[in-house]
Amino acid sequence: MRAVVQHVYGGPDVLDLAEVDAPAPAADEVLIRVRAVAVSAGDALIMRGEPRAVRLAFGLRHPKQPTIGRDVAGVVEAVGPTVTKFGVGDQVYAESDQGGYAELVAVAEEFVARRPANVDAIHAAAVPVSGTTALQGWRLADVGPGRHVLVNGASGGVGGFAVQLAKAAGAEVTGVCRGAKSEHVRAIGADHVIDHTREDFTDTTGRYDAIFDLVADRPLGRVRRALTPRGTLVLSSGRGGAVFGPFGRIIRASLMNPFVSQRLRPLAARRSGDDLAELTRLIEAGEVNPVVDRTYPLAQAAHAIADFESGAVRGKLVLTV
Repeated sequence: MRAVVQHVYGGPDVLDLAEVDAPAPAADEVLIRVRAVAVSAGDALIMRGEPRAVRLAFGLRHPKQPTIGRDVAGVVEAVGPTVTKFGVGDQVYAESDQGGYAELVAVAEEFVARRPANVDAIHAAAVPVSGTTALQGWRLADVGPGRHVLVNGASGGVGGFAVQLAKAAGAEVTGVCRGAKSEHVRAIGADHVIDHTREDFTDTTGRYDAIFDLVADRPLGRVRRALTPRGTLVLSSGRGGAVFGPFGRIIRASLMNPFVSQRLRPLAARRSGDDLAELTRLIEAGEVNPVVDRTYPLAQAAHAIADFESGAVRGKLVLTV
């Protein structure tokens, strides 16, 4: 099969399209013929091996898994003997850990869900990582009717789902983004939009019941100042130092949490087929809509990641296979 591979860490130029062996599904796995795979922040971080701490998991000198990509949507090609929920020909989507920038990928049945009936594979591929991260983040903050919440990084993949999910839960939502993306953030449901190049949301005191911080561009103390006395800060950003990335900020928040009235909650999103099924329900009900900025053929994966890293993206970028 064709797959995008890398044998060293680096920029988009380390990615190449190559012929590799196709995977065979294990007993509990679903083999998916990929029709679309989304580009995510995690793909870029693993491609570069940054922060350096990620290399402890993904390979110290070179990537142990040569193909990146987690968000896949496609058609079931085959199933392992213990799989019961899916059959050949089913339209599905999933979060893979085996490299989704490929024509075929095997995923454990528990992390697969049926594709929403009202979206195509391209839009379905935009959902798994970003949608489940947003869903799990708002659960930590117990977002619901009457709550005023802020999403820092509202125009991106996770941010877009965070805005929509908070609105679906009945919250009042403020989105923070670049001014050029303000109309996009309003269009997906934000009640208020802050242009971070003109206004600092942390200048406000005690306004928000919950803040979902996807950018980590403000000191932790200043972000806390914008929360109500018993508000919740959800931390979910890959930004930070070159060696430890966001872990320093996460450690500071965790150590501080027992001594303050606010709740400081680092988020380590996990794969979940059940959460994908919940997102399917919300998408089919029209409460959440995946947003795709642009598509590229699989052979242009390097171009897609370069565009992603430019920051000029509204929603998700998707590779078609």
